Amino acid sequence: MIYKYKELLSELTKREIKARYKQSVLGYAWVILNPFFQMLVMAFVFSKILRITDLGVPYALFLYVGLLPWNLFAASITSSMNSLVGNGSLLTKIYFPREIFVISTILAKIVDFLLASIVLVIFFIFFHQQVTLNIFWILPIFLIQQLFTFGLSLVLSAFNLFYRDIQYLFGLILLTWMYITPVIYPTEMFPEQYRWIFKLNPMAIFINAYRQVMLGGGLPNFTSLGIALGLSLVMVVIGYKIFKNLEGMFADVV
Repeated sequence: MIYKYKELLSELTKREIKARYKQSVLGYAWVILNPFFQMLVMAFVFSKILRITDLGVPYALFLYVGLLPWNLFAASITSSMNSLVGNGSLLTKIYFPREIFVISTILAKIVDFLLASIVLVIFFIFFHQQVTLNIFWILPIFLIQQLFTFGLSLVLSAFNLFYRDIQYLFGLILLTWMYITPVIYPTEMFPEQYRWIFKLNPMAIFINAYRQVMLGGGLPNFTSLGIALGLSLVMVVIGYKIFKNLEGMFADVV
């Protein structure tokens, strides 16, 4: 059904991309500069002050490989939560699948992610990081991550339309979530008795998988990735069902 509205989806995605930096002098450069300077600050703190070393690769590279997919996830979730609220005027007009708002927001963030990845390519060249054919595993890992993001975004965007506190509450959850995800530290630094948390944390699985195929040159942990795929599919099914059950009331609460 979504394919039937591909032109609308394309226009909403373009509008989302253009609107964000319309009045900005540097424009889309901020897509690259924001994660780059975030990485610089974190790299200085955790490599020079807290001394996270012996990673086998430069810490800046290790950090950026984890930071990019996390930022994509956090930005997609945060923007998607407000996608229905921000398009309230359209909700009361002609009918089309309302999940298009969520999808267009996620697609716009993926464009940002691809632009920010330019810095990662430069890092790989600068640090002479070798890659193997296993790097192509980033494609299925990325797709599974987007499935999880989409499912969760459906739930949060629908609930946030009815209860605006959701966006503030989930902002706190995201902050906590980041620190129980190995974005800024290797899994080995986490207390062993609590590492089971990573097996139930899809974002931890994704980030570890990215590092395994991009920095380690090996294969992802297929057991963990299978768990992440299962959780993502369940999230999509649950999210879609909740979204569709509430869709008929969207126009009434705008």
